[in-house]
Amino acid sequence: MEKIEENGSTEEKLSLEEGSICGYNSLQHLLSENLKPQLYQEVSRLLLGLNCGKTLETIALPESAKSLSSKHDFDLQAFKFSADKEVLREPRVVRVGLIQNSIALPTTAPFSDQKKAIFEKLGPIIDAAGASGVNILCLQEAWMMPFAFCTREKSWCELAEPVNGESTKFLQEFACKYNMVIVSPILERDINHGETLWNTAVIIGNNGNIIGKHRKNHIPRVGDFNESTYYMEGNTGHPVFETAYGKIAVNICYGRHHPLNWLAFGLNGAEIVFNPSATVGELSEPLWPIEARNAAIANSYFVGSINRVGAEIFPNPFTSGDGKPQHSDFGHFYGSSYFSAPDASCTPSLSRHKDGLMISDMDLNLCRQTKDKWGFRMTARYELYADISLLKFQEREVGRSMRGFIVQC
Repeated sequence: MEKIEENGSTEEKLSLEEGSICGYNSLQHLLSENLKPQLYQEVSRLLLGLNCGKTLETIALPESAKSLSSKHDFDLQAFKFSADKEVLREPRVVRVGLIQNSIALPTTAPFSDQKKAIFEKLGPIIDAAGASGVNILCLQEAWMMPFAFCTREKSWCELAEPVNGESTKFLQEFACKYNMVIVSPILERDINHGETLWNTAVIIGNNGNIIGKHRKNHIPRVGDFNESTYYMEGNTGHPVFETAYGKIAVNICYGRHHPLNWLAFGLNGAEIVFNPSATVGELSEPLWPIEARNAAIANSYFVGSINRVGAEIFPNPFTSGDGKPQHSDFGHFYGSSYFSAPDASCTPSLSRHKDGLMISDMDLNLCRQTKDKWGFRMTARYELYADISLLKFQEREVGRSMRGFIVQC
């Protein structure tokens, strides 16, 4: 911290890293460094909740993982979600990981070099997850490329891959090596159906097998994020994948703003739902700590929220159709990846500006225990929700038909 004199008064000037909060990695880091321990403990209780009546415990990770974190300069955090002890069921503890990262080369570099550099950057982080015994690992949205979808330049389509493409093959080796399920969100080229593009999450099994895929249900048209230049709404519904370690689902990015999307994964039996995302501070940061945590509470499952980090600057400026000047980047992707539990507890977030690996032990018994406690499934009125949804759908379709009729006349 550097002090400067201005107009006879002393002010403190923070040496800020781009994307930090007043020089701190995260909100929790800022609070812990500036509040007395007793005050921080109470503030943390209110912000992060309690798990089974207690503050989340940290997990001791192996030295090999910590060494990789230090050598490759990525944030590494680990916490434990517990459940109450049951008489008839043993604990069902699964270790889950989230990776957030920036791109590795400028967007002006050759596409093949950009992708190779991202692979090289992620390798040590995945190795740290494997060394830590992670059972299920999820990467961020379109992790294998810059988030170029809002430039509206078609050249970026070259980076699209089939489900069994280069990125999948890269991750299959780690899945086999570490007996790990990996969720890989990519830009998919559907070579079996006219080479259509999709925003897709590929589920790679712990034996390196491809369990299945899910395509993004909701495509944003807000600010810079007009992604329908590249892909449209998915056609896979709300699949839940039964893995060796639990039932998982993937609610890709913008789907987190739609409560019924979260609901559908829960009704289909998900125990862990991942939300791989790419979102910037100016647009969505006040929503980020709330929506996924609320979904975990409302649907009695765990949620893993992932956001990339850094600013990605593109060679050609673009506009958003909102009257603002043209620009070459979307703003700062603010990281802050975290886990939420069905009992309203959540982890602190990863760094706002550094690559990171968040690890959590979660006892999946907590999902059923929370359902039994609150009775959300029992007291919900799905038939009423379905009726009003059908009515509104019919009204919308009639309105569309009438508009078409008026135009024809």
